[in-house]
Amino acid sequence: MDTDTRTDRPFQDRAELLDFLLEVTTATTATLDLESLLATLAQWVRTVVRFDLMAVLLYSERRNGLVVRFSIGINPDSVKDLVIPLDEGLTGLAGRTRSPVFVGDVRAEPRYLPLIDAIRSELAVPMILRGKLVGVIDVQSTEVNAFTVEDTAMLQLIASRVSAAIVNARLFRRVERQNRTLRALSRLSQEFTATLDVDDLLGKVAARVKSLINYDAFSLMLYDAPNGVLRQRFSIRYDQRVKLDYIPFGRGITGAAAESRKPIRVEDTQADSRYIALSPGIRSEVAVPLIVRDKLIGVMDLESDRVGFFTEDHAQMLQLLAPMVAQAIENARLYEEIAAHSERMEADLAAAQRLQAYLLPKEDPEIPGLDIGIGFRPAHEISGDIFDFFEQGNDSIICIGDASGKSAAAALYGAMVTGLLRTMAPRLRSPAALMARLNDALVERRVGSRYLTLLVLLWQPATGLFTMCTAAGAPPIILRGGEILEPKLEGFPLGLFPNRAYDDVQFQTQPGDLLVLYSDGIQDQPNHAKEDYGSTRLRPFLGSVAALPAREVVEKLFTDFDAFRGNEPTHDDQTVVAIRVK
Repeated sequence: MDTDTRTDRPFQDRAELLDFLLEVTTATTATLDLESLLATLAQWVRTVVRFDLMAVLLYSERRNGLVVRFSIGINPDSVKDLVIPLDEGLTGLAGRTRSPVFVGDVRAEPRYLPLIDAIRSELAVPMILRGKLVGVIDVQSTEVNAFTVEDTAMLQLIASRVSAAIVNARLFRRVERQNRTLRALSRLSQEFTATLDVDDLLGKVAARVKSLINYDAFSLMLYDAPNGVLRQRFSIRYDQRVKLDYIPFGRGITGAAAESRKPIRVEDTQADSRYIALSPGIRSEVAVPLIVRDKLIGVMDLESDRVGFFTEDHAQMLQLLAPMVAQAIENARLYEEIAAHSERMEADLAAAQRLQAYLLPKEDPEIPGLDIGIGFRPAHEISGDIFDFFEQGNDSIICIGDASGKSAAAALYGAMVTGLLRTMAPRLRSPAALMARLNDALVERRVGSRYLTLLVLLWQPATGLFTMCTAAGAPPIILRGGEILEPKLEGFPLGLFPNRAYDDVQFQTQPGDLLVLYSDGIQDQPNHAKEDYGSTRLRPFLGSVAALPAREVVEKLFTDFDAFRGNEPTHDDQTVVAIRVK
């Protein structure tokens, strides 16, 4: 009911009151959306109490006070960052005493916190659940003595029925946020481990953390053990790169986090003697050490211009993210060190061409139960891409991979891998076991900083089953009817680090399924607009040719690829294997 039409007695008898309270109770269980619940709460209050201003304040343990979460008649900007301690104001008093507070004339009340000069009376009613403060319902009026004992009783009845619903809605929001965070962290782990350039990696870390926590400044400092300092490797403030100095080990918030090997969260930097003011205006900070196998790698540090900005949830999220970042940095640094100290010896180009022509299949293979088309185009004279097919009794192994780098050196590395595959593939039943054995062999035969991405499929025609495993190779795109399926595959590149484990993933095919395997040269090729073929064109195109024979799929894909590329040069070798399940 509108405040202008409300009577002094909104309920004419006990039955009407009970019906209203039943409506309130029923509605509180109908939603877990906090914003919707608070808006509905305001409507209930408007039904029973005449007011000019109204606010719902929820208690925040982290901020140690009441925060306005919904209001009517109040400028939202004026209360956006407002926190009312429990020893201030009438709402704070109501929260602290757990009892309603009514003041008939606020001009005579020194504890009143004025928002609008015209306000004359205020009623604050706490919301309590199992003895704990949930929040406060606050109504204010421009009239003196505007609120009655009956108004207080009605708000108490409403508060008693809505408190549990608010707690449940806030808990649901927190659980939902945690689930989103865990899903995001899973995606980030895969993205980070696939990046082997340290600067590219740190830029990605800064950007992805920003999407999770809206910091004002971000620094990633790496530990220089011989000199006992943290050296800035990547720093950004307000989305702009900045240059910071080194931090002595044990000094400042970051140095303390490194020394203690524990996260440090500072609510107010001005009140913490450890804080070193490297950037003006910083008021809160959280620093998390990066540790791999008990070895300190560095410290990830976030800063904000707002006091108390970083929460325990933020710190826990960063703790979950830190091992992924630390491992990715360690991997990238090892790769960087290998690249910095390795000399590449280019083999004779003609010999490499002859070797590659001998090693790679020249014609579409005949495999029981499958129709296969292969397409292969090197970016230069020779290619670092590899693909091959091996028999395992009645079953078959299909491999497609990409050696790091380009031209002769990549081709020779790929030739070595092909030789190893031809020795191992017929003897190892599991693609994951083949990956692990091949990785160990490549680590033993380490050639500078070379590595390999690879996808292996085991085909069993008797059951129509594919068993797949990847070492950072692109998973197959599978077309079934009008649907596109993409199995979730993860794995680390081969040849860099020993004792890596890999996982098999099974896929049950149906007759007519089309599987398309492709190399990075297909995925990453840009056009004049700097759009890459894999993200913008590949899947829609495959949907248009899904019914064609495998050989035609490959031919038309290359035609479409060239049309998309236009005058842009090819940046990498291109390999496509189309597989139709008969």
